[in-house]
Amino acid sequence: MTDADKPRLTRAHVLELLRGMIRIRRFEEACFELYTRERIRGFLHLYDGEEAVAVGVMAALDARDRVVATYREHGQALARGVSMEAAMAEMFGKATGCAGGRGGSMHLFDAETNFYGGNAIVGGGLPLAAGLALGDRMQGRPAVTACFFGDGAVAEGAFHEAMNLAALWRLPVLFVCENNLYAMGSAIARVQANPDLAGRAAGYGMTAEAVDGMDVVAVEAAARRAVARMRGTPAPHFMECRTYRFRAHSMFDAQLYRDKAEVEAWRARGPIRRFRDWALGAGLVHEADVAAIEAEVGQAVANAVAAAEQAPVEPVETLALHVTAAARPAPAVAPPPAAAVETTYREAVRAAIGEAMRADPRVFLMGEDVGAYGGCYAVTKGLMAEFGPDRIRDTPLSEIGFTGAGIGAAMAGMRPIVEIMTVNFSLLALDQILNTAATIRHMSGGQFGAPVVIRMATGAGRQLAAQHSHSLEGWYAHVPGLRVLAPATIEDARGMLPSALREPDPVLIFEHVMLYNTAGPLAANAGAVDIDRAAVRRPGRDLSIVTSGGSLPKCLAAAAALAAEGIEAEVVDLRVLRPLDDATILASVARTRRALVVDEGWRTGSLAAEVAQRIVEGAFFALDAPVARLCSAEVPIPYPRHLEEAALPSVAGIVAAARGLMEGRA
Repeated sequence: MTDADKPRLTRAHVLELLRGMIRIRRFEEACFELYTRERIRGFLHLYDGEEAVAVGVMAALDARDRVVATYREHGQALARGVSMEAAMAEMFGKATGCAGGRGGSMHLFDAETNFYGGNAIVGGGLPLAAGLALGDRMQGRPAVTACFFGDGAVAEGAFHEAMNLAALWRLPVLFVCENNLYAMGSAIARVQANPDLAGRAAGYGMTAEAVDGMDVVAVEAAARRAVARMRGTPAPHFMECRTYRFRAHSMFDAQLYRDKAEVEAWRARGPIRRFRDWALGAGLVHEADVAAIEAEVGQAVANAVAAAEQAPVEPVETLALHVTAAARPAPAVAPPPAAAVETTYREAVRAAIGEAMRADPRVFLMGEDVGAYGGCYAVTKGLMAEFGPDRIRDTPLSEIGFTGAGIGAAMAGMRPIVEIMTVNFSLLALDQILNTAATIRHMSGGQFGAPVVIRMATGAGRQLAAQHSHSLEGWYAHVPGLRVLAPATIEDARGMLPSALREPDPVLIFEHVMLYNTAGPLAANAGAVDIDRAAVRRPGRDLSIVTSGGSLPKCLAAAAALAAEGIEAEVVDLRVLRPLDDATILASVARTRRALVVDEGWRTGSLAAEVAQRIVEGAFFALDAPVARLCSAEVPIPYPRHLEEAALPSVAGIVAAARGLMEGRA
């Protein structure tokens, strides 16, 4: 750390620090009063007492750096430079808010100041911060990512996974733990086996220190030391800022867990009072300066409130805005096929990954055992030798951490492919997929997107028993903000990935385990395919069999068997599970007048139920029979082969269901 990196307590800087803390305090006092009048609703978590942390840390950052906050983020947003009027309008849910009114108190976003928002999930921003730093480092940007979180987050798995990744990959993340002694209503001594949070962070091999979070000068000095060190040699740094919140955890909190004397004792050494009194005593500021700041800030807050009161609300007609990007790339158009070569589904996926990485240096792959091991299903075998460990990146067993890091890297400009080994492991990363990837565009009012591609193996059939045989595609197809793909052919295995990498929003690709060994011809010049439409894989006149993924080969085999009986079944491959291609499905049913939906998921709440209902809604008067469904039995998938086969849709079962539909027995 050079002299240039040290805080300069000139009169101008002292006034700046004091003004910054007072702005936060007065803004929140206004929010408190507005909440009691029901002008602000939802959760409201006030920063009162912790102002020195935000102001001190932000003083050490510059415009290129990124900030990830937590749900108590008003102080961080204002200290970072987010407009007070835009922040207040967001509190009101108005269209002029910093997130267009879609985020509210817990989700302030501002792309102009590199403020990546508050996060209502405890610890949820930690993997995101690691990913932002990873993206910057891979692109050679000398930026630091500051990540704020509370002491309660230290107990979360996301904290430990993000800390490990940041230390392992030497990512320039400034982890700022605002230890206000209470995780909601539980004192840290009651819920943490080791309350020395800085000591625990040091266990990951990173520099860690505890700082008096009520002293803005101490916080700034520590932050400047950390940032200077990280700019010279990228590596994470942990700051435990020991502070205190004077108000309740949120406005719903009766504060029965602490007494008033404790609060008053902390108020006596509050950061604003403490710094103001010191500055007055040192002669750096005068009472008139303090009065002028109070008047200036008071007027700014009043103006912000008045502007928010008068600001327009977002029209109801724009309800669906910012769920996904307004503009998408044009659908891929395949060239005339060249001579075919024999390949497998597995080799087609590998070829797609390799081609994408050769074409775009922003593309990289990460996941468990994708590098040296070659992937659990040997999909990525040999890729590390070509692209090296930086772009074929082996991760720890930490789905929350590396999935969140992939999302962050995508937001920083990279094009990551995240491989989750099997679909059941994706449940560990569900928070990051659902609460960050799928929602970040909406919550930020369209300022940020997460163009990440997440691949995973899915399905049953290999005697892997109940915990490794899930078909959960329908769960993810339920989530707005995601595009969900199910490549069932070698052509789609080869072509869906490059199309997904062009998307501005998150794409999930489900590769069925029983398809990896499928062999067949593929055009030598095969490339990107359309990822908007379903496909008719076999034309027919008597009924439509609608399916996806690993069930497609079974449905085609069943259709061939039915044809021998004189029943011509049309087989529709959904391909895209979200958004569903209603037009292709309904056009098929209009031709055949009967529909059977085959889905490897469980029947209750299934994707099959959604498809069936859409057929009823869109083609009811074309139907000559009720829509039929064939799904997996409502049991955990068993290990014995004969029981596993009995639990899953089979060719014989599809044939029987189709016959029943034709005979009116559906």
